[in-house]
Amino acid sequence: MSDSAHSPLASRRAGILLHPTSLPGPGACGELGPEAYRFVDFLAASGQKVWQVLPMGPTHEDRSPYQSYSAFAGDQELISLQLLHDWGLLEHVPEISSFGEKRSHIKEAFEIFQHHGDEILRHDWERFKEENSYWLDDYARFCVLKQSHRDKCWTQWPATLRNRNPDALNELDRLEKERLDLECFEQFLFFRQWRQLKHYANEQGVSIFGDLPIFVAHDSADVWVRRDYFKLDAEGEPTVIAGVPPDYFSETGQRWGNPLYDWEQMAQDDYSWWLQRLGFQLELFDLVRIDHFRGFEACWEIPVDEDTAINGHWVKVHGEALFERLHEHLDPLPIVAEDLGIITHEVEALRDQFALPGMKILHFAFSGNADNPYLPHNHIANSVLYTGTHDNDTTLGWFISLDDHSRAYADEYLGHPAEEMPWSLIRSAYSSISRLVMVPMQDILELGSDARMNIPGTTEGNWLWRFQWEQLNAEASGRLHHLTTMYQR
Repeated sequence: MSDSAHSPLASRRAGILLHPTSLPGPGACGELGPEAYRFVDFLAASGQKVWQVLPMGPTHEDRSPYQSYSAFAGDQELISLQLLHDWGLLEHVPEISSFGEKRSHIKEAFEIFQHHGDEILRHDWERFKEENSYWLDDYARFCVLKQSHRDKCWTQWPATLRNRNPDALNELDRLEKERLDLECFEQFLFFRQWRQLKHYANEQGVSIFGDLPIFVAHDSADVWVRRDYFKLDAEGEPTVIAGVPPDYFSETGQRWGNPLYDWEQMAQDDYSWWLQRLGFQLELFDLVRIDHFRGFEACWEIPVDEDTAINGHWVKVHGEALFERLHEHLDPLPIVAEDLGIITHEVEALRDQFALPGMKILHFAFSGNADNPYLPHNHIANSVLYTGTHDNDTTLGWFISLDDHSRAYADEYLGHPAEEMPWSLIRSAYSSISRLVMVPMQDILELGSDARMNIPGTTEGNWLWRFQWEQLNAEASGRLHHLTTMYQR
């Protein structure tokens, strides 16, 4: 399989990385309502053809989109009450400051829907339940049981529920029908709003670029339902967990805590869970980045009783067999491989065997020497180039933090540009041979380190950043459009 005109990166394009929670708006986080549509309009007017988001699932308390309660469900905090009002499900649009308040109004909308919902909505609701029953019913059960047990992990529930005793689940369905229906209804609202937003974006010439975490959270519906797919003990607790060894981001590595897959068991089922999962994501996105791609060649396996990731070891997995199976269903695979970190020849061979685009990060370019693979003259066409990602500092913050030698090297490499950071780095990205360039919204807004989205290895204060339209320089849209025209993006 080789790079060709059939690649998902067949033409030169550029876009912006912004998670919907970072959109402006009235609530505690961004939503899928009017501000999201305004952002699509901004992208289109600026010549941007791609909007990249982070994983869209419901998050744990740390709000990390990479630790979700479900590999399939959507984040109900993103539901727009304004759109529910537009659909005739709310009499007015209330002011809210928390998801708890929003949820009470969603419940109100459900009651109105049950009594007065129009035929189109009712048809969509029934179809949604039928098409998504393979994950939706158990996800609703999981959520209701979490609430009933004071948010305790499923391994701490009574044995009959922890072990999914059929009689216990039937009793739950009978006693908690109203709460289960509300959970399903929230998912219906999220996905209906998301699909309408994606349709609008596609009509404006904007593709949606999604993000798929390789692992799932231990405290999730997926692990509760399919314990046999994970390396767990008899009580459902992980025996080994995922992470990465010491690297650029952390001297002690990263101890993520996710359970690792039992690849032998997944192979016995012909990797059906992965086919289902990726197929579902590709209904929601035009292109999908798989986070931690190197984990499809080998995973960093950490004993569960280790406090850091230092004492883990690499364990080979079934990546080639899995991607062969995926390739039978999708050709080409509309997948981008997040190939950062400790990358071996075996990982590169797996990526290249299936002609998957990898990632280039300009923040990593200006250390070492001229053979640094992140320097623009070493890029390849079948790649996605970023100034920085959600895990990096903003470009302005990064540049200020460089030592004098690295800053002088970057300045010389870029040709002592008249443009100041971050625009000089954005221009360098646009001029690269890489077919897709993605720039975080923070760089477009020329923001410093206080606008950073995430600091890897930390659990507090992340994923909270939001922007305001007032922060956008009036010239930014025209400047982006000019760059896309000049560099044929």
